[in-house]
Amino acid sequence: MSNLINTPSVLIALAAIVIVSYLFNLLAKRTRVPSVLMLLGMGMILSTVGSYFSVPQPNVQPSLEILGSIGLIMIVLEAALDLEFSRDRRSLVGRSLILTLLEMGFTVLFLAGLFHVGMDATWESALLYAVPLSILSSAIVIPSIEYFKKDLKEFMIYQSTFSDIIGIMLFYFLVEGFENPSGSVSEWLLQFGWSFGISVIVSAVFSYLLVLLLQNIKTQLKLFLLISVLILLYAVGKLLHLSSLLVILIFGMILNNPKLFFPGRLQRLLKADIVNSLLKDFKLITRETAFIVRTFFFVVFGYSIDLTSLGNPLVIFFAGLSLIGIYQIRKMAITWTVSRPTLLLNYLAPRGLITILLFYAIPENMTITQFDNGILLYIILASSSIMAWGMVRHKEKDDHRTLGEVIRETGSIDPEALEGESRIK
Repeated sequence: MSNLINTPSVLIALAAIVIVSYLFNLLAKRTRVPSVLMLLGMGMILSTVGSYFSVPQPNVQPSLEILGSIGLIMIVLEAALDLEFSRDRRSLVGRSLILTLLEMGFTVLFLAGLFHVGMDATWESALLYAVPLSILSSAIVIPSIEYFKKDLKEFMIYQSTFSDIIGIMLFYFLVEGFENPSGSVSEWLLQFGWSFGISVIVSAVFSYLLVLLLQNIKTQLKLFLLISVLILLYAVGKLLHLSSLLVILIFGMILNNPKLFFPGRLQRLLKADIVNSLLKDFKLITRETAFIVRTFFFVVFGYSIDLTSLGNPLVIFFAGLSLIGIYQIRKMAITWTVSRPTLLLNYLAPRGLITILLFYAIPENMTITQFDNGILLYIILASSSIMAWGMVRHKEKDDHRTLGEVIRETGSIDPEALEGESRIK
C-alpha cells in the first residue's frame, strides 16, 4: 500500500479535495447546509477508508495547527474587509457588540461551572475550556450568510468578528494570567490593559504603514507580499505576547474605510482611487485563500477525529447539556439586545475553526483529564447542524424584483443590484 502514496497521487488528492469543496459550496447555497459539515464528513470518510485499506495514518496535528493559524488570519481579514462603518451603522455595531459580550460572558460562566462541578476541574482549567466553546465561528457564519438580507448579514458579520477577536484575546489573557500570576486581580487587569493598549497602538501604526505601502508599490506582485507581511506581524506579535490579531483587524477596517480613517489633512496621504481599485482585488484573493485554508483545515480535522468516543454516554451527556446552555443563553441575550429579532438569529451560533484552534493551545498542565474530545466534536457538529436546520426552516421566499424596479431604485441597470436581488432574512 505504500506505493499508493507518491507525488501524483498526493497531487490528485489535493486537487480533488479543492474541487469537491467548491461543489460543497454550491450545494450549501442551495440547501443552506454549511459546507463545513460536508468537509468534516469527507475527512472522516477518508480516515475510515484509509484504515480499511491499511494506509499509514500520519500525525496531522502539526499541520492542523499551522492551517488553523493561517486560517484564523485570513478569516479575520476577510471579515474585516466586509466591515463598513458609518453613522447609520452605529446602532447595528453597538447592538452586535453588546450581544457578543453578554452571550460570551454568560456562556463562559455556565460552561466553566459545568466543567468545574461535573468533571471536578479547577476553575482555571474550566475557564480555559469554556472560552473556546463560547466563540461563534466566523469561518462557518460568514460563508453561510452570503445571501442574507443586508442588515442581518452585516449584524452577523459584526457579531462573529467581535466574538472571534474578544474570545481569542480573553483566552490568551487567561492563559498568560494563569501561567504567570502577578499578584492581585487588579494588578492582573492592569497588566492586561497595558498589553492591550500597546497592541492597539502598534497595530494601528503598522496598519497605516501597510496601507501607505500598498498604494505606493508599483509592481504587479504586491497582494501576496502584503499577506506575507501580515502573517509575519501576527507571528512576531504572538512571540511578544501581544494581541497581534488586532493588526489584521485594524488593517482590514482601514483598507475598507479609508475616508473614515484618513480624515482632514491625512487625506493628502491617501490615494483613494488606487486604494479602491486594489481593494477589490485584495478582497478576491483574501476570499480565495480563506476558502483554500478553510477547506483543508476542516478536512484534516475530520480526518484526525477519533470516532470511537462518540458512543460514550458521558460524552453525549456533557455535550447535550453544553448545547442546551449555549442556545438558551443566546436566546436570552438576543431578547435583551435586539428590539425586533428574527427567529433565525437564535440558530446562528456555530462553533468551528477558532474553537478547535484554541483547544490545541491549552497548556498541558491545565488539561481536564475527564474532558473527551468527542464533546468538542459533538458541539461543533450539532451547532452547525442546528444552524443549517434553522436556515432551512426559516427560509423565506426570495425577494424577486423586476428589472423596472431595479432601474427605479438605482437609476440605472446596475449589475451588482441585479446580483443581489435574491436574499433571505
